[in-house]
Amino acid sequence: MSEQPAGCPAIRVMMMPRDTNATGTIFGGVLLSYIDQAGAIAAREHAAHNYVTVAMDSVVFKEPVFVGDVLSFYATMVRVGRTSITMHVNVSAERFTDPRQVVPVTEATLTYVAVGEDRQPVPVVAK
Repeated sequence: MSEQPAGCPAIRVMMMPRDTNATGTIFGGVLLSYIDQAGAIAAREHAAHNYVTVAMDSVVFKEPVFVGDVLSFYATMVRVGRTSITMHVNVSAERFTDPRQVVPVTEATLTYVAVGEDRQPVPVVAK
């Protein structure tokens, strides 16, 4: 079995048939949604704010994702600005083959802005 990235994943999700496109693989948009969630969860762990996504600076789909794959989304902080935080998310798929495989499938860099109750930007203050 291949190695998982270091650290604890922000989220883990099993891919289901409802997530497939016409070619039988998982929609890229489904992956983007989970990537966005994983990055936001990790940002909140760094600094307890509500965040809005302002940019997906890059997304690379490396390998297809299949029904039954269990995806792990690992997020690391890249940069903290005055009101923003940039996260990098790596996604690996655990394929339940014999032997089991862990395959890097997607990675993305996202920028979030911390917002207050009025939905206006607020300074990022680490815990």
